[in-house]
Amino acid sequence: MNKRKLGNSRLEVSEIGLGCMGMTHAYGPAQDKKEMVKIIREAIQLGCNFFDTAVV
Repeated sequence: MNKRKLGNSRLEVSEIGLGCMGMTHAYGPAQDKKEMVKIIREAIQLGCNFFDTAVV
């Protein structure tokens, strides 16, 4: 997975992130916790390290 540097820091994030808001609310009832953990772990294995967990 390609990474991008943030500003002048050494911090690098994956170009593709995972939006997590729909896992707990916003698009209906909360999803199955075990399944959501599985999705997050799979994203990490694929090189994703940018997770949008904003509540809004």
